[in-house]
Amino acid sequence: MDQVNQLTVKFLCPPEMEHVLPRPIPAVRGLPDWFKALPQHCFSSVSNKELMTVKKCPPFIDAMTFGFLMPLVADLKVENGEFSWVSEIPVAGNLRNLTRSPIDYHDSVQVKGTPFFDDDRFIIKFNNFWTIGLPAGYSLFVTHPVNRADLPFTTLTGLVDSDLYVDSLVHFPARWNDITFNGILPKGTPVAQCIAIKREGWVEQFSVLSEQDAQRLLATAGAIAEETGIYRREFRAPKR
Repeated sequence: MDQVNQLTVKFLCPPEMEHVLPRPIPAVRGLPDWFKALPQHCFSSVSNKELMTVKKCPPFIDAMTFGFLMPLVADLKVENGEFSWVSEIPVAGNLRNLTRSPIDYHDSVQVKGTPFFDDDRFIIKFNNFWTIGLPAGYSLFVTHPVNRADLPFTTLTGLVDSDLYVDSLVHFPARWNDITFNGILPKGTPVAQCIAIKREGWVEQFSVLSEQDAQRLLATAGAIAEETGIYRREFRAPKR
């Protein structure tokens, strides 16, 4: 199997916060409990047979385990739409003007005209205290933790040129979806999934399937339909 090229992502935080902040983690280490508890097969009353669940779907799994997750920096209490927290984040020496709050907000007018807008609701912002540095030519694709519809918020997607923008902090705006949520969103909850991507131009090319292309398509589709694990064994590239 081909070896995976190694990419160094450099995280820096104020020294006073080093032993308090939760660290970003590889996404493979942040799979939720519901995914771990999933069976690999489930009986379908429609098909009248056992079918594989998404736990056996490599693209679903690879998307969830690719890149790294940025964690919530403190327990966040939500009660009747109000947010509160007890922060253990210390004052950061010569960065004492740096906020110590785990969340902030954007005025709703900043997303007016988008599907994220609500007249009576701010866009929250999960604050991050790690700078993120990538090698030259790479950008950071930031999005909601993949397939995590169970979280009561949706992180907005963005692309940050983290090979150049390395001397500041990237924060994570999000729309709070579950207005009935009351409870604690625990420290360490993933608030964003980040993937380093190489900046490359691309051009479109369109054509039609040749007879040979069509035969290969049919052969591949037939093999996948007849035998489990074909994609994983023959087409899945190593990710780590």
